[in-house]
Amino acid sequence: MKTDEIVSAMRSIVGETDVLTDPQDIAPHMIDWRKRHSGIAACVVFPRNVGHVSKVLAHCNAHRIKVFPQGGNTSVCGGSVPDGVGGSILMNLAKMNHIMEVNARNNSITVEAGCILADIQAAAFDADRLFPLTLGAEGSCQIGGNISTNAGGTNVVRFGNARDLVLGLEVVLADGRIWNGLRTLRKNNSGYDLKNLFIGAEGTLGIVTAASLKLYPRPCARATAMLGFSDVQDAVSEGIKLQTQFTSELVGLELISLSEFEISLRHAAKTRNPFEATPNWIVLVELAATSGSSEALTDRMTEYLRESFEEGIVQDAVVASSEQQRADLWKIRHSVTESNVKEGMGLTHDIAVPTYRIPDFIQQAGDALKAHYPEVLPVVVGHMGDGNLHYIAMFSHDNWSHVADKRKTQLELSHLLYDIAAGMGGTFSAEHGIGALHIPEMSKYKDPIELTLMQAIKNLLDPLDTMNPGRVVPLPHADA
Repeated sequence: MKTDEIVSAMRSIVGETDVLTDPQDIAPHMIDWRKRHSGIAACVVFPRNVGHVSKVLAHCNAHRIKVFPQGGNTSVCGGSVPDGVGGSILMNLAKMNHIMEVNARNNSITVEAGCILADIQAAAFDADRLFPLTLGAEGSCQIGGNISTNAGGTNVVRFGNARDLVLGLEVVLADGRIWNGLRTLRKNNSGYDLKNLFIGAEGTLGIVTAASLKLYPRPCARATAMLGFSDVQDAVSEGIKLQTQFTSELVGLELISLSEFEISLRHAAKTRNPFEATPNWIVLVELAATSGSSEALTDRMTEYLRESFEEGIVQDAVVASSEQQRADLWKIRHSVTESNVKEGMGLTHDIAVPTYRIPDFIQQAGDALKAHYPEVLPVVVGHMGDGNLHYIAMFSHDNWSHVADKRKTQLELSHLLYDIAAGMGGTFSAEHGIGALHIPEMSKYKDPIELTLMQAIKNLLDPLDTMNPGRVVPLPHADA
């Protein structure tokens, strides 16, 4: 169909004002927030209900119009913007943002896919409950995108990824059919668990329009500390011991390198260094409990750390004594992404390895970068409790501007690091997803049988390849 025909059809379904075509209006939706991935589309469509989504997808499927779903556009893998071919639509679910039900007695909340993550957290809080998914982008990311990418974040060590928090889904399939799986049961052993097909599929199999999610009792006590270590082996060993000692209370265990720590302090507003002498490695640890007091929980943590401190394993420790001090410590951690963008061109690698292998990976990765890319600064921040490292090769803006073939350099450098992770039984994508960026890695590192099964599922649910094409599932002939 011609562009004007596509636009006319979309307006006939969702209304005149909910279809954007002006170049200035659609420009923010055509490029990701880091300004690294961009595309073009005939228009941006804002459905207001599941019926709109159904009719739009049915029309696009019948006319073979590509559909690119978008949430808060916080993807770092090129999965939230259209391709460069054109003749497609971008569907943003921001206007489907109703919280449909909060059921404290059932510890569940049902929401539309366009709800901002922070708003869901707030609704749970108002019901004296906790929705534990928490990310740096929680003020702008949408829950549909979180589910579609199986987002992780800083609470995974205790509560799991987005997949572990989903009870049921409502999904519109490529041909417009609506699957209503909005159940809130903890147990339902009645056949295939279909919801898991769509979690992490990044909109390639259908569009998540609503979700029923798990809630938890809201903690009444917290203990937060920032610990300093001379080497990463000590940091990881202490983290493993903390997981053993505080099995039910540990909710956050974050690892930060000196380089990342200094970048965050340099660029993030209203941050300050809590240490007198900055250590080489920093661990941010948080405990939470639904009984007792924060003071008592903090005393338990402090007493436990005393031996490691006396033995010189923990070089320094800053323990939060107020909610403001806790927020100040977490601000350093949550500011890393935006700070890295200001610092230079950071090639981020979302790897995961078994937790105990983190020191080995960091050593081998550092040696590899030093040998092949001596101008690069290794920068590390990660969710140490689940083995997920964001290992960043930081080029200065000037050095990156002189790289002749940027795409080739990015692939070669990334595969150098991914080979190391794969050799340790790790992965190249722990929580950020695949998008368009990691299609080469899918072909290179995934088992061929896995790819065949994924392609079969894609062909079954989206045989015309209209749903977010070119994402997640490589074509059978894709080059490694």
